[in-house]
Amino acid sequence: MPIKKASFKDWRQSKKRGARNLKIKNGLKKDIKESRRLIDLKKTEEAQKLTRQSIKEIDRAIAKGIIKRNTGARKKSRLMKKLNALIKK
Repeated sequence: MPIKKASFKDWRQSKKRGARNLKIKNGLKKDIKESRRLIDLKKTEEAQKLTRQSIKEIDRAIAKGIIKRNTGARKKSRLMKKLNALIKK
């Protein structure tokens, strides 16, 4: 537990930010999982729609600094690779 007033405020802020970041990360994880599931079930139309939404969420998370740029690029790349393989079939 912090002693000084400023460090106590910083502690409160970091708890709040951490909770917000965790919520966004979990939502992102859920979207990506759902996209992959739809791709595996070969539901092309729904998979395309949800994949586009997932990529937007990844971009938003990168912009806010919640995930790193290369991590986001890797996630988008893998998702699109699976989707394109489904579409080509």
